[in-house]
Amino acid sequence: MPKERLTAFSDGVFAIIITIMVLEMKAPHHAEWSALVELTPVFLSYVLSFLYLAIYWNNHHHLLMATERVDGAILWANLHLLFWLSLIPFATAWMGENNFAALPVAVYGVALLAPGLAYVILQATIIRRHGRDSLLAKALGSDWKGKLSLLAYAAGIVVAFPAPMLACVIYLLVALIWLIPDQRIERAIALTWKN
Repeated sequence: MPKERLTAFSDGVFAIIITIMVLEMKAPHHAEWSALVELTPVFLSYVLSFLYLAIYWNNHHHLLMATERVDGAILWANLHLLFWLSLIPFATAWMGENNFAALPVAVYGVALLAPGLAYVILQATIIRRHGRDSLLAKALGSDWKGKLSLLAYAAGIVVAFPAPMLACVIYLLVALIWLIPDQRIERAIALTWKN
């Protein structure tokens, strides 16, 4: 079946998740600078989560560009990813509202690890459908960035209990390595279009 419906649905879910997340940021009830300063943890957690959702949306776009067709397994794998991504607003709000306390930061790490695993499952499902010689399989190769990211999330979860701010730095570093869309897929698609 064609992938356009999957792409449109996924884009809509990404937009809803971001909307829910921004609606969690409540305006202060008084008009002093101190009111904004009090919202700093909420705002910083929002910025980090927005960055993650933007990265997922961007890389998801590239992933689907390298996908020729979808089947039921790919649809379910995609829904699995969207489920875990939909929990990011909850984890973001809890972490921000509690000034980056240990348990909320660890739960935030779980909220990052789960979609990371789901994304790997989605990639594997697409590769299984298209074959080991497919554009996506060749572009991903050993996927060291994906594996490193999962290990970093796990490390952040463990580190969150003694040092929650260090865990947040780990989460930020992972986001920074994914900030540029997956060049492997972009290069593979560009080569295919030239031929």
